Amino acid sequence: MLEKTIARTILAPTDGSFRLVNHDPSWEGTKELRFLTGQKLKKRAKAYLKERRADLIDAQEKLYADNRFSLLVVFQAMDAAGKDGTIKHVMSGVNPQGCQVFSFKTPSEREIDHNFLWRHWLAMPERGRIGIFNRSYYEDVLVVQVHPELIKRVSVPDGDGADQFWTERYEDINAFERHMTRNGTKVVKFFLNVSKEEQRQRFIDRLTEPDKLWKFSANDLYAREHWDEYQRIYDETITCTSTPWAPWYIIPADNKWLMRALVMTVLVETLTALDLQFPDVSAADKKRFRAALKTLQAEAG
Repeated sequence: MLEKTIARTILAPTDGSFRLVNHDPSWEGTKELRFLTGQKLKKRAKAYLKERRADLIDAQEKLYADNRFSLLVVFQAMDAAGKDGTIKHVMSGVNPQGCQVFSFKTPSEREIDHNFLWRHWLAMPERGRIGIFNRSYYEDVLVVQVHPELIKRVSVPDGDGADQFWTERYEDINAFERHMTRNGTKVVKFFLNVSKEEQRQRFIDRLTEPDKLWKFSANDLYAREHWDEYQRIYDETITCTSTPWAPWYIIPADNKWLMRALVMTVLVETLTALDLQFPDVSAADKKRFRAALKTLQAEAG
């Protein structure tokens, strides 16, 4: 299980007491890890990631064979927090046949003509698979609250951006995740918590390194101008949607390698807790398989 100190630091409470300000984006782990600053911490985190990857691969194989559950992994973050890199490094080596990644962009006209959860419903992982949402239905209570003019594109009753409208959306999300959980889809949500200063440094890196320039968008600075408002809405959203059946993990994101190691740990432990098993083979099948084995072995003679 997650070490108590780590679990207490990254797992958002479900009793409404969550406050984002209490979670340090630059936290470097336990007392032991704080001594391993800089390259030493990076080296240790990379080694840990490599060790646990084998556990994740094994758990994914059991998830597929067991065929009772699926896993939905939701990533939300401010720009440059490291969503793409985390998905790449954590899921590297996992069988691509059992894992799907969806990156949701601005909704199309067809998607707008449905409820805000519709396009995400269509992308939910089937039994035995891991589905990863790089941004998700949470954008519809985050970006749209910061930019309420966007709600005008959607013809829904009482879509005026009043407090009750957002409260009901939180209720819809909680009910949606509860329904998925009851039907065998385990929901795990990560908020990659990057500091404003670290985001600034990463933007500078993108603008000064030719092979990273493509990652930068003019919209990145536009969103940064609304930093405080986004932090307030994230605080409210996580408080209202952190539930026992679909918990939020607040991952310190200023150190990329520690961030990836923590995400890996949560995923492995989440799958392990499902008590996945390889299917039993019936006595009749075992008898037929023994006969098949004898047939194949006889061919060699």
